[in-house]
Amino acid sequence: MELLYKAQTRFLFHAHIKIKISAFYEDDIFDELYTVLEDIDKKYNSYQPDSYIDRINKHAGHFVEVDDETVKILGQVINFCDYFDGTYDITIMPLLRLWGFYKDRQRGIPSSEELIAAKKLIDYRRIEIEGNRVRIAEGQEIITGSFIKAFAVDKLVEKMANIDITDAIINAGGSTIRAINNESHPAWQVIARNPDDEQLLFNLDISNQCFSTSSQDKTFVNIEGIKYGHILNPKTGFPSTTKQIGIISDSCMVGDILSTALFNETAEGFLQKADMLAPYFTFEGFIIDENNRMTCTKGFDALAHHL
Repeated sequence: MELLYKAQTRFLFHAHIKIKISAFYEDDIFDELYTVLEDIDKKYNSYQPDSYIDRINKHAGHFVEVDDETVKILGQVINFCDYFDGTYDITIMPLLRLWGFYKDRQRGIPSSEELIAAKKLIDYRRIEIEGNRVRIAEGQEIITGSFIKAFAVDKLVEKMANIDITDAIINAGGSTIRAINNESHPAWQVIARNPDDEQLLFNLDISNQCFSTSSQDKTFVNIEGIKYGHILNPKTGFPSTTKQIGIISDSCMVGDILSTALFNETAEGFLQKADMLAPYFTFEGFIIDENNRMTCTKGFDALAHHL
């Protein structure tokens, strides 16, 4: 029997988010589902004026009253920062601004002095949490881009479970794809592409899991004809030379954070970090380095059909 679906796409978190569900449901259920995403976007997205994170950033140097969810989110992300010893840091915004990612004017490569000054502001360990109050140091700025969209999708999956939606797929900007499956439809097939030439890499069978990707091809600054990607290394101050990371995980938030945090690793470091994290998180993945070489974790090939 052919399964029939309906879908809607709305723009949130600077991305087109498509929800595809069984055609059995009435159209007004999409409003209920997107409300989950809209609420998180409004409250916790650092880019949204007057979100809790925006208030923390605007009042850097002073404690700001926040809700329980903000404390929980920051606590989870700070734990990830600890795992990566400074190569993943949610206070990296001053460095992103320095490279020109949030300015209209074209700029050159930052000077050594500028990089040193910006790097002094990047230190997640200076985020202070006391009860429901949060303070960052003067000049610091938290950016939620590597995790808040994925956090929202995880919350949406919880909502779907509560209202008994058991067959669906959520595509959040192409970088976060979450499959929801049941016995009638045991897996969704997702295609992974090379970011350089859009060549097909493989098909993935995803079952009640998330496929998260990060790459440098979509967001970059062009300086003297050279593209510099938006995923920066807080230690060097320069963009990572990795081409792409792909992660299959049970949690979108875990997958999205790892796909960013592992970007500053070599292929060897990628595998070492994967082994180190294996006792804490269930995931498989691949890295494509600057020379277009792909390296995969041990269990990834079982999920991928190479093309």
